[in-house]
Amino acid sequence: MQTGFERGELARIMDLYGRMVAAGHWRDYAMNFERDAASFCAFSRAAERPQIRVEKRPALRNRQGMWTLFGEQGQILKRGHELPGVLSVLERRLLKLVD
Repeated sequence: MQTGFERGELARIMDLYGRMVAAGHWRDYAMNFERDAASFCAFSRAAERPQIRVEKRPALRNRQGMWTLFGEQGQILKRGHELPGVLSVLERRLLKLVD
């Protein structure tokens, strides 16, 4: 069976994506759904590697959390059990960019 995002999770991710597009930081996105993980990638340009990747891996639910935020170089920026906590890293960046 394939892993995917629930409606509320996708709404939260797309809300952040829309705000980052409006701020001029992201221009494109891609989603990937596999058997063991679902991911959302945001790009500043379509031809580049993604600036961020949010990954949902339900098998890790009882360990370090099923949500992981990766940076552009593949480094782990944040892990957690709840999506809002993982996305808070990007929310803070967006607030700093607006100031």
